[in-house]
Amino acid sequence: MIGLYRPGTSLVHRAPALLKLVVLAVLMVLVGVVADPVLLAGEFALVLALYALAGIPPLAAWPQIGPILWILVFAVPVQVLVAGGSADGWTTAGLMAGRLLVAVALAALFTLSTTVTAVLEAFQLILRPFRRWVDADRVGLLVALTIRCIPLVAEIVREVLEARRARGAQASVTALAVPVLVRSLYAADAIGEALAARGLDD
Repeated sequence: MIGLYRPGTSLVHRAPALLKLVVLAVLMVLVGVVADPVLLAGEFALVLALYALAGIPPLAAWPQIGPILWILVFAVPVQVLVAGGSADGWTTAGLMAGRLLVAVALAALFTLSTTVTAVLEAFQLILRPFRRWVDADRVGLLVALTIRCIPLVAEIVREVLEARRARGAQASVTALAVPVLVRSLYAADAIGEALAARGLDD
């Protein structure tokens, strides 16, 4: 998971992790409330500009974004059907797909330009005033693991989709859900064992 970080000296890389988290949260909120395709396109252009500023090619985020496209293949038609197949239904489905892609791309940029150590330090700084009630180190570790595990699960989904396609079981939801669940549990177990080996099992 740590290998997802792409070292660099850009402004995005050098920006404090706490600042990047705040900007990420603000952008996520803006993405979630936008209801105009033009504005959404502007947000997408902003994401591309941030990737350019960071010196990271957008294709570097493909392993994290690619599996989302498979979800949209099913989610978009369902959204259209729920809306009765109207033009507004297609617009709503398109906005939903665009929001998800922009949000995942933003999260991928944060992952690619921020080290786990920086994330831990950011959350320790946020929680420092609450140390009497909250273990800032553990919360920071939990958040860092969560951020890093999102692309890990996405990679699991991609590999299972490829295996399902090779077996000719593309139409089977079970052939996707069960292996993804089992492999995710195995990955979580391995992470738990690694943490326990480092004395974090209490």
